Amino acid sequence: MLDSELAEIISNLRLLGADIADIEVKNGSGGLPKSLRETLSAFSNALGGVVILGLDEGQGFATAGLRNPAKLAADLASMCSSEMEPAVRPLIRIHQFEGQQLVVAEIPELDPAQKPCFYKGAGMTKGSFVRVSDGDRRLSSYEVQIMLSSRGQPRDDEQAVSGIGLEDLDQASLETLMARLRTSRPYAFKDLDRLAVLRRAKVLVTDQTGQDAVSLAGLLALGTYPQEKFPQLMVTFVHYPTVTGTQSVAGERFLDNVTLEGPIPVMTRDALAAIRRNMSRRALIADAGRQDIWEYPETALREAVVNALVHRDLSSSARGTQIQIEMYPDRLVIKNPGGLFGPVTIDNLGEEGISSARNATLIKLLEDVPLPGETRTVCENRGSGIRSMLDALRTAGMSPPQFEDRISSFTVTFPNHTLLSEETVRWITGLGEHGLTDSQCVALAMLRDEEVLDNRAYRTATGVDSRVATAELQDLVARELITQTGTRRWAQYRLSPRLNSHTGSPSKADRRPALLTALGDETLSRAELAARTGLSDQTVRRWLKVMRQEGTVELVGSSPRSTGARYRRSRQTLLFPRNQPALDDS
Repeated sequence: MLDSELAEIISNLRLLGADIADIEVKNGSGGLPKSLRETLSAFSNALGGVVILGLDEGQGFATAGLRNPAKLAADLASMCSSEMEPAVRPLIRIHQFEGQQLVVAEIPELDPAQKPCFYKGAGMTKGSFVRVSDGDRRLSSYEVQIMLSSRGQPRDDEQAVSGIGLEDLDQASLETLMARLRTSRPYAFKDLDRLAVLRRAKVLVTDQTGQDAVSLAGLLALGTYPQEKFPQLMVTFVHYPTVTGTQSVAGERFLDNVTLEGPIPVMTRDALAAIRRNMSRRALIADAGRQDIWEYPETALREAVVNALVHRDLSSSARGTQIQIEMYPDRLVIKNPGGLFGPVTIDNLGEEGISSARNATLIKLLEDVPLPGETRTVCENRGSGIRSMLDALRTAGMSPPQFEDRISSFTVTFPNHTLLSEETVRWITGLGEHGLTDSQCVALAMLRDEEVLDNRAYRTATGVDSRVATAELQDLVARELITQTGTRRWAQYRLSPRLNSHTGSPSKADRRPALLTALGDETLSRAELAARTGLSDQTVRRWLKVMRQEGTVELVGSSPRSTGARYRRSRQTLLFPRNQPALDDS
């Protein structure tokens, strides 16, 4: 880590006023804190992080003054190598900062094949932690088991189910599967007899006695009633009348409450039907005008339900937990046991080329098992489900879903609101800002609902790439429509305080008079103008561009991007046309 990068991190900590998810600060003036064992485990089991020793969080992250930084660094290295299992291999350096020395350790994420990392003295179950927000949380025994199972490809879906034979499978579905396999993959299945097809597809596996038995994947994909053997491998759907899940004023506790059973194709169909009958229609304002659509797009719902059913944890510890679908007036929540698996994380969820299957055999089967009454199969297994979900919500003008990965569970929450409703469109129009892109309008609508955005959330909501997202966010900052806290990967954006979004449209900020007053008869740089006016560099840059276009200021120098560029009032006019609207600077 460079000194400049460390200075930027500390600047962001001071701005935010607290630790952040991947940064842990300790005073360190009294020696190496024992609590660092928890942080070393947590960072190793999450996405890695940075430990900074020598800052006092209680004093606004001021330097604490380390007595012996070299010994502290050596003690930290010893803790990492001798007290942690597997050993943590950080990059530890001593940095000069504000006249003091800081010990900085960069902790790498542990390879999934080695997780969990734990403190030896407490043992694996009690000594394993994970990073949650800015704190370290002890993993439960089930979460430890999940990490252990993720060291390789789980085979829980290939386990033989005792007492279940081919007669317990739906014969029509079984015949359809075999016909599709012989047609779609003739090189593997065409010349095989019935039992050989089922063995190769792993509908049948060998049990402990050496006999053919139906696999768990085969039972869940094709069984007539899998819940006879596994009662909790089902779906529950509850529609609550209030946003808190409590009973309504009229005394209603549930508007709908059903248990959905059967094989996965049937549960998929019935879960979608339950959601659909509890949805209402809403208005979407688009280029074609007003259009009435369902509250939640069918494609997004189908992908979320299928993902929950096929990616759930099927280990013995999780077979007592069902998939839960909860509908509230303001959101729809779908939760399944078992968090994300393999290389997939919240940050790369939905990116092209990033996918992983916990239940590989089950998913492979469901590629060739159709939904009841349809020719379409349950899943495609192309890693495109999340992208399809995001595209469907984006097309419907809705916020992207919120994903929560808790190792032991994965939750998708769909907010029930239209981003670009008729009232929101009027509000954006009333801002009087010319040249806003569609993606910028979506971001403003999300921020108006009191959300906080970063670059990743902006990309997820709009579908633009990182370069475009950065440019468009900076343009919104320059227009003073949003404010930025933090820099680079820590940057977060909120709606500008001057935009009182719920009481009409605010007046448009016009910074030309302030800039001309600051210029006077002088020739000033952009930095000098920012210092005199108190405006951000992005805002000064934007208005100087507008004023150059309208001829009220002129550039002294070859390029506005040059560090030596300076500006002065135009010689053509000394009177500022205060009532003239700003030109479109898109």
